[in-house]
Amino acid sequence: MSLNSAIEWTDATWNPTTGCDRVSAGCDHCYALTLAKRLKAMGNIRYQVDGNPVTSGTGFGLTVHADKFHEPLSWKLPRRVFVNSMSDLFHPQVPKNLIFEIFDVMAEASQHQFQVLTKRPRRMGPIVRDWCSVRGSEPLGNVWLGTSIENQEWADRRVPLLAEVPAAVRFISCEPLLGNTVIPKIQALNWVIVGGESGPRARPMEIEWVSSLRDQCVSAGVAFFFKQWGGRTPKAGGRTLEGRTWDEMPDRIGRSGRSALKGLTNA
Repeated sequence: MSLNSAIEWTDATWNPTTGCDRVSAGCDHCYALTLAKRLKAMGNIRYQVDGNPVTSGTGFGLTVHADKFHEPLSWKLPRRVFVNSMSDLFHPQVPKNLIFEIFDVMAEASQHQFQVLTKRPRRMGPIVRDWCSVRGSEPLGNVWLGTSIENQEWADRRVPLLAEVPAAVRFISCEPLLGNTVIPKIQALNWVIVGGESGPRARPMEIEWVSSLRDQCVSAGVAFFFKQWGGRTPKAGGRTLEGRTWDEMPDRIGRSGRSALKGLTNA
C-alpha cells in the first residue's frame, strides 16, 4: 500500500495484483510498466515475473499477491483507495473468484471509498453483475467503477460498456488524453478525470480538447477533475485550466454526486 499517494485524486493505492498488458494507444508509455522494470532491478519481490515483451515487459507480468488481499481491513482511517495502480483488476489472467474476493473485501471495508479503473469494461460488467447476483447485493456504495479512454475511438468502445455496469459511481479517466473527444452516454457518468502524458516521450495535449471535456461535464452536471498538463515530469505543465483548478469529486458536486452516492455518507 502507498499512503499519501502522489496521485491527486486519491489518498492511497492498493495492489492485490501487479502487471498488465498494453491494449491501446494510451498504454504506449505506461508509467507502471517503466516503474516495474526499475523495481525488478532493485530486487522487489512483487516484480520478478516478466510479461510478454510485445505487450508487457520486464517485471510486469501479471502476478497475484494473495497476502495483499485483506490489507484495507486493517486501515481504520477512512480514505479513497485506488485499486491496482500497477495492474488491472479485470485483466483476463485474474481469475473471477479472486475478483469476487476483492469485492468481498471492499464490501467489508466500508469505511473506505475504492476507485477501480480498468481498460477492460467488457469483462468488468458481467463479473460485477455476477458478484451482485451471487452475493444478493446491490452495487456497493463505496466502490467507484471506471474505465480509461484516450481518444474518440476508445470512448466510443468503452464508455457504453461502462454505462451498463451496476455501480454507485461510474467514472472515466482521460489520461493520457490524445485527441478531441465527445463522451457518449455522459449522463450515465458521475466523474471525469483528464490529464496529459508525462515523461521524456510525452505526447502533447491541446487546450481545446480539455476545454471541450470540461464544458461537456459542466453541461451534464458531471464532476470534472483536471489532473495535469504533463510534460517531461507530471507536474511540469501545472494544473490550471483557463485560470483555475478543477478538483471536483463525485461526492462534491450537485445532483450527479448526491443522486449516485446515496448511502455513501458513512463510507
